[in-house]
Amino acid sequence: MLVAEIKVFLSYLESVKQYSPHTLKGYQRDLEKLSEYLSANDRQDWKNVNEHDIRTFINAERRRGLSPRSIQRLLSSCRTFHEHLLTEGKIKLNPAKNIVSPKSAQLLPKAMDADLVQRLLDFKPKGMIEIRDKAIAELLYSSGLRLSEICKLDLEDLDLKERTCVVTGKGNKTRMVPVGTKAIQSLRDWIIYRNELLESKETQTNALFLNNKGSRISARSIQLRLEKLCLQRGLPGINPHMLRHSFASHVLESSGDLRAVQEMLGHSDIGTTQIYTKLDFQHLSKVYDKAHPRAKKGAKNDN
Repeated sequence: MLVAEIKVFLSYLESVKQYSPHTLKGYQRDLEKLSEYLSANDRQDWKNVNEHDIRTFINAERRRGLSPRSIQRLLSSCRTFHEHLLTEGKIKLNPAKNIVSPKSAQLLPKAMDADLVQRLLDFKPKGMIEIRDKAIAELLYSSGLRLSEICKLDLEDLDLKERTCVVTGKGNKTRMVPVGTKAIQSLRDWIIYRNELLESKETQTNALFLNNKGSRISARSIQLRLEKLCLQRGLPGINPHMLRHSFASHVLESSGDLRAVQEMLGHSDIGTTQIYTKLDFQHLSKVYDKAHPRAKKGAKNDN
């Protein structure tokens, strides 16, 4: 009974809410953990689950060493699932509604400085794969795309003349983002090889970025290729999300336009984007500490 309702809920998230496979796996993992705990404690129907059961489950996970951030995610999954059961009339109260998540330190996203980005991207690629990899990296940084978004791009989403790209983000929402000149040039180079690859494989696909077999490239392949690119360039490990964070930080640092950065990143809530103001303030603080005569250690008093 417990597992059956979870399957219905996951199917709803996939077909109606159109959540990504990654998000669906997270919900599945959390809810299966909850159902296993409830089953072991003689709870076989969601109607019989109460607030005490959820609190006991969360406390057990906390004692097991689960981090505050993971506890927050676990509680979020529980609340959303029970809210769905409530809407469907399967339960009368949401037992997770009043349980407060533990606070965790807000971690700032890791961003690269502009010089490091330049070291990563300023090279002349050799061969089809390197040309593709450079185009991917340039676009990630140029337009602040998520890894999942760049994987889903089709050729017609790109307008080279207007230097724009239509991106399908979370919740299947679309937005238009600008594409920088260097990224446009790298994309032009890649599209030539892309067309030749499709002809040689005698296949057709709308996907913008392809693997060597002529199929849409996977997220994992992009991660691995970026790691290899960093290794070749003698750089520390850089992941696709760091390029997105770097894009946001650098644009905000130069423009100060939080709303524009929010739109380009595809954040529904500006509060999510505001974390970059903290990142930007860290940069300003360092400049201040180095430049201001009264901020330096050992500054003389005016007594």
